Amino acid sequence: MRDFSPLEMKRRNFILDTIKTVYQRYGYRQIETPAMENLSVLEGKYGEEGDKLLFRMLNSGPVLEKIHNQKSAINHSDLTEKGLRYDLTVPFARYVVMHQNEITFPFKRFQVQPVWRADRPQKGRYREFVQCDADVIGSDSLLNEVEMILMMDEVFSKLGLKMNIRINNRKILSGIAQVIGEENNMMNITVAIDKLEKAGMEKVIEELKSKGVSDEAVKKLQPLMEFKGANKETISFLGNFLADSGSGKKGLEEINFVLNTISTFNIQHSTFNFDMLLARGLEYYTGAIFEVKLNDSRSSFTGSLLGGGRYDDLTGIFGMPGVSGVGISFGVDRIYDVMDEMKLFDELNLQSSGAQVMFVNFGDEEVKSCLQMAQQLRKAGINAEIYPDAAKMKKQLSYADSNKIPFVVLVGSEEIKTGLLSLKDMRTGEQGNFSLEKLIEKILTAESQGRGENE
Repeated sequence: MRDFSPLEMKRRNFILDTIKTVYQRYGYRQIETPAMENLSVLEGKYGEEGDKLLFRMLNSGPVLEKIHNQKSAINHSDLTEKGLRYDLTVPFARYVVMHQNEITFPFKRFQVQPVWRADRPQKGRYREFVQCDADVIGSDSLLNEVEMILMMDEVFSKLGLKMNIRINNRKILSGIAQVIGEENNMMNITVAIDKLEKAGMEKVIEELKSKGVSDEAVKKLQPLMEFKGANKETISFLGNFLADSGSGKKGLEEINFVLNTISTFNIQHSTFNFDMLLARGLEYYTGAIFEVKLNDSRSSFTGSLLGGGRYDDLTGIFGMPGVSGVGISFGVDRIYDVMDEMKLFDELNLQSSGAQVMFVNFGDEEVKSCLQMAQQLRKAGINAEIYPDAAKMKKQLSYADSNKIPFVVLVGSEEIKTGLLSLKDMRTGEQGNFSLEKLIEKILTAESQGRGENE
């Protein structure tokens, strides 16, 4: 759990605003849900490993008195019945059920909020991090999957990141489990093969066997783990392998539709791959699953920057069965780390502070005029501040320089008399005198040119 400086917040907001803008362009509307949920909402939705990472909240009030008096037995539910949200999808499903009479389906929502996981902190993994989710619920159409891929590509393109978008379908994984005779062991198989890239073949086989997968099934599964091929070759290979699995063939049909539709768009910034062993660990996925990783040698980061998929009955656990949804989630903190490593924020010139202009403080009389002028700049859309104390000039200019404020306005008694204000460009050292109207025009022109160069 981390603090963020003004500079970090400016950069984070650039990422967040980029994602929000794309979501809204595709018709998604924003909601929020509470930081805490009842454990009955959270538990059992993320698999055994996910449940271990839930932050459980200690009850307060009467339970503390009960523990202090020790007059009766203490139950687990007495100690904790709420937890911090693990992701945004399960709370969203709960939201849909609770507000179903107010919602028009299909319902397209996006949500940008922190989530918490009691994980071991390391690079790219934090105990508190922000997710940017987009979900559409109440529609079975695969056009939703297609649009989500287009949104992914657009966001990463605007952020200057080249990505590898990987897609699979849980029906295919279910079909694979069926073909190798381990249909009832599908979750253990998917959890194990999801670690193939990180842990390697030997470790995955070891885990499969430890979870009760037979030697014969592992032998049948091994050619899939070893197979390498382009999208069409993978589809052809699986077509034969899944010939006797209705579920597997259905998943392959869905993958084919998405691949064929996406091929009609000119996606150049991202590569797009069908990965038949992509599993994603969460238990609630039932159809398409997505994972996006960086495809750029300028960064050493190997984790995923986005994940998502289709869930056919997540709302059913809250009493509203048969409602299909699909969603994606951008990992803002990981995206930040990657962009920082690649120096992309420097290229975007995301270095300046919130203020574009600082008025130097020469004393009480001058500040009265500065207050009025600063307000006129703000009304013109220019971020302005006044140095609060009549300190030495060197200290005030040092403050502006340290906070990367590009312009400083000096308003002394002479400037008040003539109405011509002294404007200093802190980046070039140039200084000139302007009326307030011309000063506003000059600053707006300079800022517009700066934005144009960045674009």
